[in-house]
Amino acid sequence: MTLFRREEIEAAHRLVHQAMPATPQYAWPLLARRLGAQVWVKHENHTPVGAFKLRGGLVYLDGLRRREPRCTGVISATRGNHGQSMGFAARRHGLSATIVVPHGNSLEKNAAMRELGVELLEHGDEFQAAREHAQALAAERGLHMVPSFHADLVLGVCTGWVEFFSAVQPDVLFVPVGMGSGLCAAAVARRHTGVHTRLIGVVSSHALAYRLSFEQGRAVEAPVTTQLADGMACRSPDPQALEIIRAEAEDIVCVSDAEVAEAMRALFADTHNVAEGAGAAAFAAAMQQRERWRGKTVGVALTGGNVDSGAFAQVLACAAGA
Repeated sequence: MTLFRREEIEAAHRLVHQAMPATPQYAWPLLARRLGAQVWVKHENHTPVGAFKLRGGLVYLDGLRRREPRCTGVISATRGNHGQSMGFAARRHGLSATIVVPHGNSLEKNAAMRELGVELLEHGDEFQAAREHAQALAAERGLHMVPSFHADLVLGVCTGWVEFFSAVQPDVLFVPVGMGSGLCAAAVARRHTGVHTRLIGVVSSHALAYRLSFEQGRAVEAPVTTQLADGMACRSPDPQALEIIRAEAEDIVCVSDAEVAEAMRALFADTHNVAEGAGAAAFAAAMQQRERWRGKTVGVALTGGNVDSGAFAQVLACAAGA
C-alpha cells in the first residue's frame, strides 16, 4: 500500500488549505431516519470546484513543479471533475492545462473547465478513448500527461478523509470508485488517524471493472453503459489502485442508475444539497445496505455536486411522476 510519512500528510494539508478551507461533515437527521442509523456526510461538494478531486490536483501539480521546474503545461483526460481540479491548480502555478473529454460530456462541466482557463478538446465516445488521445497529444505537444491515478493524487485526496476521521469515527464508510484515488485515500487516512472504520467501495452496476477485478484478484476490463454516474465510468482499473483496494476494502458493492437517482433525490430532499450521479453513489449503497448497518454510525462521501441542470431536473421529475 502507498504509505506517506506524517509530515508529508501534514504538508499536503497545509497546501490544500492555502486554496480552500476544510469541508464540513454533518449528521443529517432525515438521512438518519431513512437508514435507521446515524449518517455522517462528508461534503466534498463544497470545494471551490464542487468535488473532492481538487485536493489531488493541488498536491500533484505542486509536486510536478518541484520535479519538473521547466514544465510549462499539462494535459489529461476526464469526465469533468479531474479536469476542473487540473485547471484550478494549473492556474495557481502558471501552467497551461489541456483537457480531453469524450463527446457528449457534461455541458456544464465543460463550461466550468473552460472558465478555469482549460483548453478543452473532445475525442471519442468514452473516457478510455479520451485518455488515449490525451497521451498521444502529450507526446506530440511536449506536455506533461497527468495520470488518472498517482500517489500525489492519493496524498491530496487523503487530506479530506483525515479531516473526516479526525472528527468522526463511523462503523463503516462508503466511497465511490472511479479510478480509485478516493477509496485508496480513505485507506491512507484510516491508517494515519488510527480509526477502525470499515471501508466499502461503490461502483456503478453499469461499469463493473473494479468489482470484477476485486473479486477475481486481477485487472478485468468491463464495458461502461452508465447514463448517470459518469464519475464512475471506468472500463480499465489501475493496477496500483486495485492492489490497495483489495488489501484495504472490506467489499465493493454496485448500485444501478435507478438507485443513484433515488439517492440524488433523497440527498436533495433531506439536506438540500445537489449531488451528481457519482456523488450520490455512496448514499445509494448505504440505502441498499440499510438493514446491515441499522443502529450503527454510517459515513458517506458526497464527492461532487456537478450535475447538469437538465439532468438533475429529470431526476427530480421522475420522483414527481412516480
